[in-house]
Amino acid sequence: MGFVEVLRTLEAQGISDVLLPFILIFTIVFATLQKTKILGDGKKNYNVVVSLVFGLGVVIPHVLGTYPRGADIVDIINQILPEVSLALVAIIMVLLMIGVWGANVEIAGTSIGGWVAFFSFLFIFVLFGTAIGWFTLPGWLSWAVDPETQSLIIVILVFGLIIWYITKEETKGSTNGFFKRFGENLGGMLKDK
Repeated sequence: MGFVEVLRTLEAQGISDVLLPFILIFTIVFATLQKTKILGDGKKNYNVVVSLVFGLGVVIPHVLGTYPRGADIVDIINQILPEVSLALVAIIMVLLMIGVWGANVEIAGTSIGGWVAFFSFLFIFVLFGTAIGWFTLPGWLSWAVDPETQSLIIVILVFGLIIWYITKEETKGSTNGFFKRFGENLGGMLKDK
């Protein structure tokens, strides 16, 4: 039995209608109770019971079909989860791009970290928006979605940065913060592997 068949069997048994929503609600309620200490400090057993009641209180009416039409919480959760997951992936990609370039990007003593964050966000938004079909790129930008063109642009930018770094003239008091930070971040990622 392959992995696809296992997932189909689990889906037929109610994994997305019962188990996943229950685990999600239980975890969110439990984490909130643990963090806020509403029921008291060190009252883990009470927090588990309350979280269990919340989780079952959401799932049981769904299984019995007692939610009003259009107000089934489990259906709403199952409809929203893919969009939320996609948004989280996009946010993580933006944070990764900012992390690779360094939080405090400096060129000639001027911090451009905000601009790096903005363009990283814009880049990921355009990529995801185009992939999802929210919008299409104008005809004059159709070359930008070609993988070969994207690779060529990245290679040209990398070589351009290398050439600029090698040939630039040192100014008094310059710290090369941008490239130093980029090198440290890249070296740190490679060491972690």
